[in-house]
Amino acid sequence: MVRLAASLLALSATAWAAASCSASSQCPKDKPCCSQYGECGTGAFCLGGCDPQASFNIESCAPMSVCENRSYKWDDLDNTILNTKYLGNASDADWTYSGFPKVEDGNLLMTMPKKTVGTLFANNHYIWYGKVSGKIKSSRGQGVVTAFILLSDVKDEIDYEFVGADLSNVQTNYYWQGVLDWHNSGNASVDGSDTFDTWHTYEIDWQPDQTRWIVDGDVKRTLKKSDTWNETANRYQYPQTPARLQMSLWPAGQASNAQGTIDWAGGEIDWDSEDIKDKGYYYASFGQIDVECYDPPSEAKKSGNTSYIYTSDSAMEADVALTGNDTVLGSLGATGLNMDLGANSSSSASSSSGSSDSVPTNSGGGSGGMSGNSSSSSSSSDSGSSTSSGSGAAATTTGFSQGGQDNGAPAVNERALRGSLFAVLVAVVVLVTL
Repeated sequence: MVRLAASLLALSATAWAAASCSASSQCPKDKPCCSQYGECGTGAFCLGGCDPQASFNIESCAPMSVCENRSYKWDDLDNTILNTKYLGNASDADWTYSGFPKVEDGNLLMTMPKKTVGTLFANNHYIWYGKVSGKIKSSRGQGVVTAFILLSDVKDEIDYEFVGADLSNVQTNYYWQGVLDWHNSGNASVDGSDTFDTWHTYEIDWQPDQTRWIVDGDVKRTLKKSDTWNETANRYQYPQTPARLQMSLWPAGQASNAQGTIDWAGGEIDWDSEDIKDKGYYYASFGQIDVECYDPPSEAKKSGNTSYIYTSDSAMEADVALTGNDTVLGSLGATGLNMDLGANSSSSASSSSGSSDSVPTNSGGGSGGMSGNSSSSSSSSDSGSSTSSGSGAAATTTGFSQGGQDNGAPAVNERALRGSLFAVLVAVVVLVTL
C-alpha cells in the first residue's frame, strides 16, 4: 500500500501538464483541490481523496459525508456510481467504482481482464473509527493483489492485502499520513483452506486507542496507539482521521511497475494463466460487507451531523470537526470554496463535460489509482462487462481510463496514490480518455 503511490506519481506527471501538488507546494486558487494523485483541479478533485494539506487551503476540499451503519449485499450494482458522475451525494450512491465489476450469485466480483489494471470500489461514506467486515475470496496468481483497506484523504491507512502468490496468509499494514515504514506490516495466517478457494471473514476494528485485525473471529494483530508515539515529532503516528473503505484488484506484477513492487507481489503477472484462459480475467469475490460506526472522539468539535471537515492542515484527530455542512458540489467546476458553482448549468447534470481538470485520472493501481492505456471501450464478454444476471458494469470511455490496450474504462478511485499507502493500489500507467 505504499509501493504504488510513488510509481503513480511518476506516471501521472508524464500524462499531461496538469499542475502538481504536495504538502510543500499547494494548488493555485483557480484549481484549488489536490487529488490523491497529486494533481490540481476542481470538481471530482475536491471529493474523495482530496488532500487538504496539499490543496490551496483546507476549505478547498468538499466536506466528507459522515459514517453510516450499513450492510451491503450484491444483488445488483444499483448503489454504485462512476467517479465521472459523482458530485458528493452519498445518499444517492454508496460506492464509487472504476474498472470491470460484476455481480454473480449474489456476490461482487472484481475482475481484471488481460492487460488491464483491474477494478476498484470506494465507499462514499467516511468512517471516523468503527468496524468494517468483509466476506472475501481473494484472487490468485503471482503479481495479482486483492485489497481491503481504510484510507483517509491525508493518507492514514489500515489495510489487508492479499498477494496471489501466497494464499495461506494475508498481509496487514498501517500508515500515518503516508509516511513509509516497512516495520508497520505483518503477515496473518489464514487457517484452513486458502484465501482463494474458501470464504473467510476479515475485520478491521478501528478504535481511538487501538486497532485490531480479525480473521474468522480470531484476533490476528493488535496495534496500540500508545506504541506509535514519535518522541522526536512529539505526536502519535497512528491512523486517526476519517477514512473510506476501499476494495480493489490490481496487477502489482505488471512489467511496467517498479521491481520492488513486482518482487513483493511474487513476480510478474501471467496474462495466460488458468483464470485468464478459463474466464477471461483474474477475479476476487466479495460477499456481505458490514460497516459499524463508532462514536467520534468525545473531545471532537461538533456543530452538526452531516459531514466531517478539517480545521487545520496538521490533520490530526483534534483537527477534525463534525458539522452540518453540505457535501454536494453544484458541478464539476465547483470546489469547496464555491460549492454551488454551476449548479444550474448542464455540467451539474452530466459528467460528459468533465475534463482532466475536473475529474482526476487514476494513475495506475489497486485501491488507489487504476489506470491503463486506453483507447476505446470495445470490451468483449471476457472483459467482465456482463454477468449471468445481466448486472455487470461495462467499461466505457467517460473520464479516466482503466484498462489495457483495448479496454478503456472509467476509473474512479481512491487510494492513496500520491505517496502514501496502499501498495495494493496501483502501479500502472496513467491515461486519459476524453
